[in-house]
Amino acid sequence: MSIRPLVTMGETMALLTATGEGPLRHQRTLELGTGGAESNVAIGVSRLGVPAAWIGRVGDDEFGRLVLATLRAENIDTGAVCTDPTAPTGLMLKERRTLIDRRVSYYRRGSAGSYLAPEDVSEHVVAGAALLHVTGITPALSPTAHEAVLRAIRIARRHDVPVSFDVNYRSALWSPQEAHSCLLALARDADVLFAGEDEAALLGATGDHAAMAAHLGAFGPTEVVIKRGAHGAYAIADGTVHEVAAVPTTVVDPVGAGDAFVAGYLAERLAGAPVPQRLQTAAICGAAACAVRGDWEGSPRRAELNRLAQLEMEVQR
Repeated sequence: MSIRPLVTMGETMALLTATGEGPLRHQRTLELGTGGAESNVAIGVSRLGVPAAWIGRVGDDEFGRLVLATLRAENIDTGAVCTDPTAPTGLMLKERRTLIDRRVSYYRRGSAGSYLAPEDVSEHVVAGAALLHVTGITPALSPTAHEAVLRAIRIARRHDVPVSFDVNYRSALWSPQEAHSCLLALARDADVLFAGEDEAALLGATGDHAAMAAHLGAFGPTEVVIKRGAHGAYAIADGTVHEVAAVPTTVVDPVGAGDAFVAGYLAERLAGAPVPQRLQTAAICGAAACAVRGDWEGSPRRAELNRLAQLEMEVQR
C-alpha cells in the first residue's frame, strides 16, 4: 500500500539572490533559485521521507519551468500544478545589505500564482492526502486564491484529512486589520496551528508563550506550536505544554527556517512520533536551514538529521 502524501498549496516563485553584501544595485552577480513557503515545507518533509504534493500555478515561462524542475528533482508530485498561458511566474529578489541585514522584495502582482482559483484544487489529490498544509500567505494573494484555500479545507474535512495551518502573516500583502478575520477563520479550521509570537498576538493572544498557545488552542486546533526563532518553541497538545530550546547554529540565511521547522514537525507527526520528538526535529531542521544560503537548500535529509541530532546530544553533554 502506498503512503499518502502531505499536500500543500500556494505560490512558488523564482528567486534571485545577491552573492555579496551591499545594496542590490551594486551587485554584479545574482544566484538563480526558487522559493515559496508551502513548497519549502513540501521539500522539507520529502527529504525526511514523507511523500509530498504541491498545488499551484506557474507561468508558461522559464521561471515556471525552473519551479517545476526544482520541485520534481526533490521528489515533489507536481501533477496538480496548472501552467498559466498568459500570467508570469512571480519573482523574489533577496539582498544582503550587511552581514545581518537581509531584505526580500517581491514581484508577484498579477503573477500566475495570484490567479490560483478553486477549480485548480483537485479533490482527488486533497482527498488522498495524509495531511493538508496551508498558510496565511495564499489567501492574501487574491480573492480567488483565498477561495482555493477554503475549497481545499472543505475537501479535507469531507474526507477526514487533518489540516495544518501556518499563520505566516506577510505585511507586504495586507494590513493586520485586513488579515485578522481571515487568519482567525483559518486558525479555527486547523487541527495543527503554527504561529510566531507576533502572529499569535495578531490573533489576540497575550501573556507568556504558554498562555499564547492556550489562547490559540481555544479556537479549536488540537495542537498549537509557537515558533520563537532563536529562543526555541512551545507546543500545546492534548492540554500538555512542551518546550524545546533552539539549536545553536551559524546564521547564513534565516529565510525559510520557519518552513523547515514546520516541515520537521509535520514529518515526525506523520511518522507517529511524540510531541517532544516533533519539536526537537523541528528545531534541528530550522537550525540547519539557517546555516545554508537559500530558502530550502539547507533542509536536512533523514540521515543528515540523525547526524545533526547526535551532534546536538554531544553538545548537551
